[in-house]
Amino acid sequence: MPTEPQVVIETATPRARVAAYVALTKPRIIELLLITTIPSMVLAARTWPGTWLVVATLIGGSLSAGGANALNSYFDRDIDEVMKRTSRRPLAQHEIPPRNAMIFGVVLGALGFAWLWVFTNLLAAALSTAALLFYVFVYTMALKRSTPQNIVIGGAAGAAPTLVGWAAVAGSVGVPAWVLFLVVFYWTPPHFWALAVRYKDDYARAGVPMLPSVVGIEATTRRMILYTGLMVGVSLLLVPLGGMSWVYLAAAVTLGAWFLFETWRVYQDPTRAMKLFTTSTVYLSALFAAVMLDVLL
Repeated sequence: MPTEPQVVIETATPRARVAAYVALTKPRIIELLLITTIPSMVLAARTWPGTWLVVATLIGGSLSAGGANALNSYFDRDIDEVMKRTSRRPLAQHEIPPRNAMIFGVVLGALGFAWLWVFTNLLAAALSTAALLFYVFVYTMALKRSTPQNIVIGGAAGAAPTLVGWAAVAGSVGVPAWVLFLVVFYWTPPHFWALAVRYKDDYARAGVPMLPSVVGIEATTRRMILYTGLMVGVSLLLVPLGGMSWVYLAAAVTLGAWFLFETWRVYQDPTRAMKLFTTSTVYLSALFAAVMLDVLL
């Protein structure tokens, strides 16, 4: 367990403190999670599910995800101080007392559950909170420092918004929602391992057994190709199982071929890892946009 640093924030302005707490929630990660929520809702409803329901689901999902990220920052603050990539985060910079960060994360998580229960339904609230607990206790506390498979298993938490969005509309979780879940689940390893290839030495210095630091870059990039292939295959299942038309099929095939090609290029030249990291984000956004476009056209 990390030791408690001496934190002095008395000289910080109110605006700087607010900015530090916002940064603690990792807003860019939340944006990526929400990208998968709305298309899942549209697919569940087979039309636009209603602006208020979408907004309510996004607010609740953001609260839950922000709480999970704040708690992750709390438990990983010793790692964040060591790694160059994360050394500017609020806890690593001692801008926020660790105890406050932990309370902040718990409060956000509780608010997320309550909000989703009141404004959507209990299943959506339960799924969102289960993802938070999985991310904090299974990924952050149990897996991240103990196994190079950490991101593979932990990716289930990041895939959960597809289930939350569907449940918010339907009050249940249909087969297409699980297909979307698996798309994000298989997308996560090549996405994150691309980052881990770039920061291999950073993770090794922090003692985090990310795959490139354990098995090497060549073996990691081979597995990235494998998971990308699985992701593309699963994405095509949405055509028969989700009733998608040629619009989605064309997008899934084109985007999948592009992602596979870029992953293969990283295998050939690992210095392109960060290019793939960016590509993977564009891929996921475009694929889920295609889901929504297919339904609404």
